[in-house]
Amino acid sequence: MPSIGTRCHELRIRDVDQNWRIIYRVDADSILIVAVFNKTTRATPKNVIEVCKKRLSQYDTEQEE
Repeated sequence: MPSIGTRCHELRIRDVDQNWRIIYRVDADSILIVAVFNKTTRATPKNVIEVCKKRLSQYDTEQEE
């Protein structure tokens, strides 16, 4: 998902009556689960994209320290 960042992807899981999404990033030494949510529209909600960007930014900052 380039709208969130490089190496970010969306996993789609269909349940009986819901569609779940897992946003994750693949790093050299880890896989980061950034968000899990029930998707009700075709587009990923803007607030989910912003939360994911913020979480990844915080993680990257902590890793640099």
